[in-house]
Amino acid sequence: MAVFFTLVGLEVKKELFEGSLSSVRNASFPAMAAVGGMVVPALIYWMLNKDYPEYHSGWAIPMATDIAFAVGIVALLGTRVPLALKVFLLALAIIDDLGAIIVIALFYSQDISMQALYLATAAIVVLVLLNRFKVTSLCAYLVVGIVLWTAVLKSGVHATLAGVIIGFCMPLKGKNGERPAEELEHILAPWCSYMILPIFAFANAGVSLVGMGIEQLTSPLPLGIALGLIIGKALGVFGFSYLAVMLRLASLPPGVNFKQIFAISVLCGIGFTMSMFLASLAFDASEAGETVTALARLGILLGSAVSAILGYMLLRMFTHNPEVELATSAVTNHK
Repeated sequence: MAVFFTLVGLEVKKELFEGSLSSVRNASFPAMAAVGGMVVPALIYWMLNKDYPEYHSGWAIPMATDIAFAVGIVALLGTRVPLALKVFLLALAIIDDLGAIIVIALFYSQDISMQALYLATAAIVVLVLLNRFKVTSLCAYLVVGIVLWTAVLKSGVHATLAGVIIGFCMPLKGKNGERPAEELEHILAPWCSYMILPIFAFANAGVSLVGMGIEQLTSPLPLGIALGLIIGKALGVFGFSYLAVMLRLASLPPGVNFKQIFAISVLCGIGFTMSMFLASLAFDASEAGETVTALARLGILLGSAVSAILGYMLLRMFTHNPEVELATSAVTNHK
């Protein structure tokens, strides 16, 4: 997943410096929505699992949004979905990924090795210097990046963070107008979309229900994850978005209404690969047992599937086909 998080780092940097997050005004609305989409699902999970210490480490699982699946469902609706709404979803998902990176760094790292951290720090300094002097050779970043990844892996900090750092250190522009960050993004995007994420999903999506009774299947762990994704994401993203507008901390994107924001909020409950990844960090199968891991996956699959179906239906209901509207308008004007 380090390669995937390198892509995330590239996307976050691009949005922060050149895209929809490049100004406080533009970033405030999706930022508030993303915060709500992380806090409320975690609270719902915690309320249902607070009396079960063995499940406490899974609180971050329903916080995640699988950007690839969410954007894919929006793409199915084509031109029905306003461009501003698509940009909102992308910005929200990117901030959500940034939140997941912080959570992994703070709560899912192991015992720290200071020697490995010193080596990682040296590698980061080299990457920063390469960026500072506008070095555009991808090979240079690859060599230093491998050193950084190895050092971070040995340090006890989760190795995916190395990918994020590499992404952030890639220069957006070179001395002669080259765009190395964009070039690397174009190289990594198809590999992540068509190979890394599908393989990860395939390897982790299997759920064995052998030996499980109805009590286990309806236990607080899968329920907390599923309800966190289905209800928590919708309430969190929409609630904080609405609050931000009402308090005049942000404004709705042009051409977008609150019904459409609610539909997108429901779609954000598709945790799938990102939630699976957090579950693999929260519950080590060798320690927690296969049953706990399977229950977590069951909750993720259930919550993601319901969010995807319901989100698609709502988004289709609350958006309009511009071609049909244009044809209707032309007929009306002709009469």
